[in-house]
Amino acid sequence: MAEVLFEHKETAENGGIIEIRVFRVDKSERQPEGVSYSMVFIRNGERVIGYDNFEGHKRDGSSHHKHIGERILPYEFVDYWKAIGDFYADVEKERNLTWK
Repeated sequence: MAEVLFEHKETAENGGIIEIRVFRVDKSERQPEGVSYSMVFIRNGERVIGYDNFEGHKRDGSSHHKHIGERILPYEFVDYWKAIGDFYADVEKERNLTWK
């Protein structure tokens, strides 16, 4: 059974949404760290940035990856706190590129 480790949702005045969900799960081949996570930045109803470790995008033995626009890129997972920091860094890059 999954245990909630961290949940956060924020909505900006301009309608942008950030939602983060991290769960402790049983360790498995798919999730050897015992963590399942989903982090998303949505603008105008569309995902702009996302981080997750869902099985459907397994690459090089790892299911950790990030979505930047339409691209899916591998992500080197260390722990969920670092992943949250990296996610926010990508969100800030996007905001600085598109909101100036």
